[in-house]
Amino acid sequence: MSDPAPRFRTIAASAAIAACAILFTVAPVFAQTLAPAASSVNLPTLAPMLERVTPAVVNIAVVSRSPTNNNPLYNDPYFRRYFNLPEQQPQARMSAGSGVIVDAANGYVLTNHHVVNGGSEISVTLKDGRQLRAKLIGSDKETDIALLQIDAKNLTAIQIGDSDALKVGDYVVAIGNPFGLGQTVTSGIVSALGRSGLNIEGYEDFIQTDASINPGNSGGALVTLDGKLIGVNTAILSPAGANVGIGFAVPSSIAASVMNQLTAHGEVQRGRLGIGIQDLTPDLAEALNLGGLRGALVANVEPGSAADRTGVKTGDVVTAFDGRPVRGATDLRNRIGLTPAGSKIRLTVKRGDDQREIEVPIESEDRASGDFSATPLDGAKLRNASAAESGVAGVSGVVIESVDAGSVADRAGLRAGDVVVAVNRIPVTSVAELRRAISKKTAIATLELFRDGARFLLVIR
Repeated sequence: MSDPAPRFRTIAASAAIAACAILFTVAPVFAQTLAPAASSVNLPTLAPMLERVTPAVVNIAVVSRSPTNNNPLYNDPYFRRYFNLPEQQPQARMSAGSGVIVDAANGYVLTNHHVVNGGSEISVTLKDGRQLRAKLIGSDKETDIALLQIDAKNLTAIQIGDSDALKVGDYVVAIGNPFGLGQTVTSGIVSALGRSGLNIEGYEDFIQTDASINPGNSGGALVTLDGKLIGVNTAILSPAGANVGIGFAVPSSIAASVMNQLTAHGEVQRGRLGIGIQDLTPDLAEALNLGGLRGALVANVEPGSAADRTGVKTGDVVTAFDGRPVRGATDLRNRIGLTPAGSKIRLTVKRGDDQREIEVPIESEDRASGDFSATPLDGAKLRNASAAESGVAGVSGVVIESVDAGSVADRAGLRAGDVVVAVNRIPVTSVAELRRAISKKTAIATLELFRDGARFLLVIR
């Protein structure tokens, strides 16, 4: 059974969106930047740029297996034999998306994680009609970026631009495969930058655009008028699943960082400093006599962490990361998380009336989570809860990302997605605090967990 609907991320809107049309003339603006059409009338056109760029945007078809009925009775061979039921077979499903060739020599194609996730077969169709089998190099759910590789000659790649140099109002062009129709080009402007809090992915720093983006555009290119890739289209805000002028793209700076790690390691090895951060709101800035300063406020420092060892203090305001201004807590979290472990970065911090620079090594997120072997948490992968996850739970805690089947943690009743908020009624807000609480346990301990919207207690031994 096939599913002809293209894959795409859509954010449901709870209320109807009223639209109003405003007429204005854009030809004089375009005439300054666009090439004139080859005719007797000097009309603006994007055609020369698109002729260079569109061969690098590809259509992606994904074959996946739909899950069978999960009724446990169907797993019983005696039940199937008694009722003469055939063995359940997964059915193939087809879905479509877009991708962007960013390295012609190696055949690397950027797309979205949600386009290829769960796919058993991935094929790429070039603009010239060639159909190629694609290999999945790696995929990162947290940023919704995946990297494919194709083996072909005479490929065209898009040059990756600097998304950090974008400004609201810059003209952009979206290229993709909406509704599986084939390659389609739309244009618009950058409507906003640094969009977050949409609960689409773990690392959110989206470019918002009014260039028409529809289902099937996922993984397609968002380019500037000079043909440079500054975003990978990923989601729309829509009450009905189609474009209403609010689309989102992953910035090229994030996509390039993820691609580099996927080519090197096949996965993203996230870094951490060991600090809790929050936005520097106007009220906080006024209370701390910081005026109009922008940055991220250090709310807490984990004892023994890299930040603690290098002198970062609670109350510091991080204003720059490796010399680049920090817009807020989400911006700083993204940069830390996407910096490879083992790197050294330079933080510019405001402390009282002084400004100083602190060099801090980036630790591995996995290594920093600690060793819980020989404890009731053996077999669980843990990390600090994000701001969004803490908001849902109503308190900070530690997220259980995964649990190995048959492990001690699994047998104790822990599940992926659980949030540990306390041990023996003592709140835990970080992996380090949880590690200390577990190490001090006696023969029995009680975990307070948040699961499926409710809190409950779990006794572990």
